Amino acid sequence: MNAPYRVAVTGLGMITPLGIGAEAMWENLLRGDVAVAPLTRFDASEYPSRIAAQIDDFDPASFLSRRRVQWTDRFSQLAVAAARLAVDDARVHIEAMHDQTGVFTGSALGGVALAEEQMNVFHTQGLRSVRPLLTISVFGGAAASNIAIEFGITGPAGANSNSCAAGAMAIGEAFRAVRRGDVRVAIAGGVEAPLAPLTYGAFTVARAMSTNNEDARRASRPFDAQRDGFVMAEGAGMLVLERYDDAARRGAPIYGEITGYGASNDAHHMSAPLDDGGQTASALQRALDDAAVTADEIEAINAHGSSTRIGDRAEVRAYERIFGERLAQIPVCATKGQHAHALGATGAWEIAIALLGMRDRVIPGAVNLQHADPDCAIDCRTATRETGARLVLSNSSGFGGINAAVVLASSAR
Repeated sequence: MNAPYRVAVTGLGMITPLGIGAEAMWENLLRGDVAVAPLTRFDASEYPSRIAAQIDDFDPASFLSRRRVQWTDRFSQLAVAAARLAVDDARVHIEAMHDQTGVFTGSALGGVALAEEQMNVFHTQGLRSVRPLLTISVFGGAAASNIAIEFGITGPAGANSNSCAAGAMAIGEAFRAVRRGDVRVAIAGGVEAPLAPLTYGAFTVARAMSTNNEDARRASRPFDAQRDGFVMAEGAGMLVLERYDDAARRGAPIYGEITGYGASNDAHHMSAPLDDGGQTASALQRALDDAAVTADEIEAINAHGSSTRIGDRAEVRAYERIFGERLAQIPVCATKGQHAHALGATGAWEIAIALLGMRDRVIPGAVNLQHADPDCAIDCRTATRETGARLVLSNSSGFGGINAAVVLASSAR
């Protein structure tokens, strides 16, 4: 067996409520912008939660042909657009290596919003009015398939639906495929389009989301003592991963390397994490072992930080298990206060944010962290700060007890 290949990240494609394009998102994030506002996509006036981070300036026709726009839903459109931005950013000629390229996507809900819309059409107008594209849009792999079609990719193209860890897990699996030599290039990340009445409403019924409707900008507040739930977002994040030597040879921009990946399951509860953080810690440790680094070498943490009481607390317990007393000295990045939580897409956004932070030697602040929870004793601060971090551990978790962790290394290491 050949020695494993180093894996570089050479392209970032972000469609987010904070901006379209990685640099626009990054600039607005560092400026302290908050994308959370009253939900206007549909009438939520009777809902307990009435806020979200919407993307109102996304035009799929800027990324797809008119015919492709007609035959795709918002879920796939967001994915293809993010992939296009990532490929353009990487300056990689996918067409020339179509059979050596893979697609790996993650989404908690896939095309469920379109299914919800068309169910209403079915009930009010009958079967003949249902859109034919429904059958090819609702399954979770539709985004990966549409990306493959868009770029003519004939390598492996698949998807996972592992809740809020889906995007991070897609990137982790793509990393493994490139490292093993299964593919030379991979497009990987997450996508979510959940802002539909029943889909959104189901999370309010589950009492998982913030009801701080009167102060929307401060509603998402990871690790804050007054947090009361997460805020839903929509969007997509795709990364281009490729063999490091290939990227260096063609002079590609290298944001950093992925060096380790680990995953686990709490085997505990469908909606509540294991309070002691034991299996989240297991995923973190597996990522460290995979990267052949120790916890003492990690210089920053990119937190999941969902802004739920039980989620944030369990996450910190996991960090305590891995880092012990040293945790107090490790800077923690938690940005969902600004872009909110786009379920399966968010892990991809946050891995991109960690890479950009290493590039620019900064860690964005947690803008809504006004009253630090004493039960979440971590070094997470309100303001952006300078850092020389070269190794970052990124964490994602989701419903079903699913945990994923990725180790990122600076390109300047």
